[in-house]
Amino acid sequence: MRLTIFWERMAEHFGPAYADSFARDHVMAELGGRTVHEALADGWDAKDVWRVVCEVMGVPAERR
Repeated sequence: MRLTIFWERMAEHFGPAYADSFARDHVMAELGGRTVHEALADGWDAKDVWRVVCEVMGVPAERR
């Protein structure tokens, strides 16, 4: 998954303003105790990060 698609999905689910805030502030154990931004910076694949976000935040299957 391209980062542009990842960020589009984040904005669609959380809203444009909250998506970045969530990505900067919400630490997830499933990302090794990282935020979304940290995981992406550490080389995690955007598709894997999106899957974790969906699992943790209960994103409906039709929006994944």
